[in-house]
Amino acid sequence: MLEQVLRPPGPIDLGLTLGPFSRGGSDPTMRIESGRVVRATRTPDGPATGEFVASGDDVIVRAWGPGARHVVETAPALLGFDDDPGAFVPRDPMVAELHRRTPGLRLGRSGAVTEALVPTILEQKVYGSEARRSYRLLVRRFGEPAPGPISLMLPPAPDRLASLPYYAFHPCEIERRRADTIRRACRYAPRLEATAPAGASRLSAALSAIPGIGPWTCAEVAALALGDPDAVSVGDYNLPRMVAYAFAGEREADDARMLELLEPFRPHRLRVVRLLSIAGFFPPRRAPRAPRRRYIG
Repeated sequence: MLEQVLRPPGPIDLGLTLGPFSRGGSDPTMRIESGRVVRATRTPDGPATGEFVASGDDVIVRAWGPGARHVVETAPALLGFDDDPGAFVPRDPMVAELHRRTPGLRLGRSGAVTEALVPTILEQKVYGSEARRSYRLLVRRFGEPAPGPISLMLPPAPDRLASLPYYAFHPCEIERRRADTIRRACRYAPRLEATAPAGASRLSAALSAIPGIGPWTCAEVAALALGDPDAVSVGDYNLPRMVAYAFAGEREADDARMLELLEPFRPHRLRVVRLLSIAGFFPPRRAPRAPRRRYIG
């Protein structure tokens, strides 16, 4: 085990900062508790488990496995130490108040493109609950136990997912379209990881060249892997409604309306979206949610 004590450059809430990397409360690769987050990951040096514990003004980082040193060395980036919330000075009074009340939110970056990409593909055009269930099944079926004393699972290795036939994804409630997109993307995993340091525009161009990956997926991956503070997920079903409801009291909106309302906040649009989501700015539901669908075939 490796251990290091880090002093953040400002307030940090581990749950708010690392929460976006989790795919729901039952994500087998992560565990989020008050003041403590544990995360299993595949690093360039091998698999690892990282534990992040708040201790006063510090964060204690512990890591296990062949990739332990990588986890410790990249912990500041993951925890958003490079992010500067103080540079965000919104003129909108509501956003300014949300920002003031959420000083511990930082935009971190994992640097792990494929780990962000696979579950994001699963979220394409399905309910979030369905995508989270599929990811949980995928990890349990094709992942492996993470190193260290904490019971977590590693995300499936990209080369293993790339080698599977499409029908191997069916028990995870993943239909052929998303299965094929995952398989294609995982074949290019080394190239995608190598492109990440070049920035969001280069990574988006590389991702967009893969059939089945569009602007929404590119933005979601850029937000997690690169911590892009201006990433906006165009094509999301709920996001335009949330933004329009928060700023204009409108129950329905499209991407154009969302981008119009977010334009004054460049280059901090991702931070604004995170603040609105934390505050729960969603229009009341008028009808019951449709029953969960099964995507087999």
